[in-house]
Amino acid sequence: MLELKGVSKSFVTNGERHEVLRNINLSVKDGEFVSMIGPSGSGKTTLFQLIGGLNELDTGEIWLEGNNITGERGHIAYMPQQASLLPWYSVKRNIALALQIAGAGKKEAQQQAEQWLERVGLAEYSDEYPYKLSGGMSQRVSFLRALLSPQKLMLLDEPFGALDALTRLHMQQWLLSIWEQNRRSVLLVTHSIDEALMLSDRIVVLSSHPATVVQEVSVPFDRPRSGELWSTAEFNELKQLIYGLLQAQGAG
Repeated sequence: MLELKGVSKSFVTNGERHEVLRNINLSVKDGEFVSMIGPSGSGKTTLFQLIGGLNELDTGEIWLEGNNITGERGHIAYMPQQASLLPWYSVKRNIALALQIAGAGKKEAQQQAEQWLERVGLAEYSDEYPYKLSGGMSQRVSFLRALLSPQKLMLLDEPFGALDALTRLHMQQWLLSIWEQNRRSVLLVTHSIDEALMLSDRIVVLSSHPATVVQEVSVPFDRPRSGELWSTAEFNELKQLIYGLLQAQGAG
């Protein structure tokens, strides 16, 4: 599905070159959920921009479904930290727009949008505007919009980082339930070890500047997953392993 081969990136600031990413190699298989975790400012968002074709690489290549897409746009669905819904469209029209971009006719898109909003528990907000939604509701709509876009790869950039702890936990469980029904390839950026372990098949741990891949951790838990995982010894052992890797990078 997605393969990054020797990706490096630097920026010039005040006449000095600062290396952000160094020889990043990682992959996301078809239908796989992979998380990236690393110290703040380690270049995770920059890597997303490179995958999305918004910045040029210094070296390396980005491949998707066997095609070299380095520097190209339009190949990924993206969910940012903030919902970024179109404020002049109702919730239903925000969803319908994603379906129309995917090729559905206007009437069909409206009908499917209503059905999806019913499935995710937001039918009563169908005709409301985004400003009336809570943070968690807005993120549900944002995720649904990304899920229904035509691209097979979804990039999630700390989508729950601005939510309170309880809402964040509910959103993680909700995302898992929806993703289990519609398995898309996902690459998630997060600062939460618990979140990465709860959601992912694999976790890529990055170093501090310049970011390199320190270790990939396979997550062995069966799906579907439940909140009971938090209290298991295996979950906490993996959590301590990843925490130790981050501590070694000065992320504490």
